[in-house]
Formats: sequence, C-alpha cells, structure tokens
Amino acid sequence: MSQLLQQAQRMQEQLLSAQQDLSEAEATGSAGGGLVRATVTGAGELTDLQLDPSVVDPDDVETLADLIIAAVRDAHAEIQRRANEQLGSINDDVAGLLGGAGGAANPLAGLFGGGAPGAPGAPDTPTAPGTIRGEIEGDDRPSGQG
Repeated sequence: MSQLLQQAQRMQEQLLSAQQDLSEAEATGSAGGGLVRATVTGAGELTDLQLDPSVVDPDDVETLADLIIAAVRDAHAEIQRRANEQLGSINDDVAGLLGGAGGAANPLAGLFGGGAPGAPGAPDTPTAPGTIRGEIEGDDRPSGQG
C-alpha cells in the first residue's frame, strides 16, 4: 500500500509539472502560407501576431480576420498536441496503477480529454484528436461551424 501511495504521489507531481510546463509553453501557428502568424501560450494567451502587409486590404477585412482566426487555431492545435503527448503518458501511468490498460473501460478515461462521449470528463460530442472546441466572441455563426 505504501508503494502504491508513493507511486500516486510521483504521478501527481508529474502532472503538476506537466501542467506548469504546458501553461508556460508557446506555439506559433500560421495561415495563408505563412502570411499570418500567431503565437499563443499554453494558457491560451495570444502573445504575438504577425501580418504580412500584403494581406492587409481595407476592402477585404473579412479575409484578414479569417486568416487571423486560422493562425490562432493552428497555434492552439499545436499546444493541444503537446498537451496530449505530455499528459497522455501520465494518464497511461494512472491506468497502469489501477491495474488496467487504459482506454474507455478505465475509470480515469477522459481525465485528460479521452474516453467515450457522455463519460465523466468527456465532451458531449466526439471530436477528432487535436480539435479545438470553443467560440470566438462576436462570431455570429452557429456553434460548430467555425
């Protein structure tokens, strides 16, 4: 029992360390063949936005906005990929600690975004790996069409 508690404590420390690393990490996404580049932190903060002057057309602001959104989403997808990579191994360790092989039958499935829809901690609808779900303030499109 003592070994089990020590192992759980180590995993908790790994989780906290991974969460800290991810919140401090930065990723840059791009759109329009690199004409728009956005850098975000793991905490979701937009820290840099670079626009090639050729995409700044006062008569076509909508395209520029779409490129910015795409670049930010690309950066968020990279952060999500890193999170899945780091936290996925910890989730597997937790599953092993409980004597399971992980997956949907694991009581901790979904703890880091995995698991079956409808399970605790899982989204209501299935999404592809690396998909960023959310809404953009001022976006008048119906949810899920972005």
